[in-house]
Amino acid sequence: MAIDPICGMTVDETTNLRAERDGQTYYFCCEHCRQKFLAPPAPQVITLQRPLAVAKQPVTLTPSHHEKHGQHPPAPVAPACCAEVGASPTTPTSAAKYFCPMCEGITSDQPGDCPKCGMALEKNLAWQPAGKTIYTCPMHPEIERDEPGDCPICGMALEPKTVSRDTDEENAELRDMTRRFWIGAALTLPVFLLAMAHMISALNVVPGSISRWAQFILSTPVVLWAGWPFFKRGWRSIKTRHLNMFTLIAIGVGAAYFFSVAAMLLPNLFPHSMRHNGGVDIYFEAAAVIVVLVLLGQVLELRARNRTGNAIRSLLNLTPPTAHLIQDGDEREVPLATVQVGDRLRVRPGEKIPVDGVVLEGRSSVDESMITGEPIPVAKNAGDKVTGGTVNGTGSFVMQAQRVGSDTLLA
Repeated sequence: MAIDPICGMTVDETTNLRAERDGQTYYFCCEHCRQKFLAPPAPQVITLQRPLAVAKQPVTLTPSHHEKHGQHPPAPVAPACCAEVGASPTTPTSAAKYFCPMCEGITSDQPGDCPKCGMALEKNLAWQPAGKTIYTCPMHPEIERDEPGDCPICGMALEPKTVSRDTDEENAELRDMTRRFWIGAALTLPVFLLAMAHMISALNVVPGSISRWAQFILSTPVVLWAGWPFFKRGWRSIKTRHLNMFTLIAIGVGAAYFFSVAAMLLPNLFPHSMRHNGGVDIYFEAAAVIVVLVLLGQVLELRARNRTGNAIRSLLNLTPPTAHLIQDGDEREVPLATVQVGDRLRVRPGEKIPVDGVVLEGRSSVDESMITGEPIPVAKNAGDKVTGGTVNGTGSFVMQAQRVGSDTLLA
């Protein structure tokens, strides 16, 4: 077996991809590496101090490998396997916007190619700007915005992609919809009773003209104020050509309300066949009832989503807000958000373990009941794994952080 002088991967010496230089034969994994080797000026040849681990069977290069190498421009390289040899894809951290799926630790804030293997960097779906909240649609996760609003496809309110442990206030949209529902319900009830009065003799005490004006006055704030969010979402769905539930609600409620207004104020516009008992039928109660029922559904949905967010927030609150960082022989308390992979942390008796990691020094027993459900503490010695959010017992130990932030088990 030979070593590709460009990318450093192990290749079979029977390959036809070879070149001569200074009386020495060099072998390559692909034509791209060979052409790069032959191109002036002569590139620096990678010299390995010790042989790389060689697979039991020769490496087979797939057609997609050559396609990938042919698509990327030359880039500085280091010894790394750039062929498809079954390498385990890496898991990106939430702090990186782009990452290499084959080379661990290669991240970037801009799109481009991996400096090791030449693969195109992939976008990290878990990334979000530091200090900025990204809002997305629960039904269409591909929709992302920098500020709250409505989904342009389904009209639902956008929600934060991540739940903050410090945010415990009630959802602003839930408060708004709840207020609109109760005020709308209080105004709709008399409208409904007036509309049904001709069917119930005990309620049929209000003259027809007064009843019609009362229904108009009471239903107007229900439709135009309580139901205004539905009209906005319906109009947006028409502009974006993504018709949804709010399109139907806006058209139905608007048609019933404005037809009734025209029938009451301009009855002569309608033919005599549409007149009953001296006037054209009105549908103020239908428009108001539809708005109130849809508001009720919105309130129930938002409450369910709010409870889910509270449950996630409770899980986040299992972890402590700070950690004891050991650095250069000194120990200091730092915010949990600043802890990085590889940091050494001290966990004192009775404290919650801040992040996922491994015990380096000391011994203790850890209560993992919130993870496993087992009430008996588990003994932990050097080399044992520990999980963030679990509670340390009477002992003290030093651990190394392995997974932090959104990469921990609780997150």
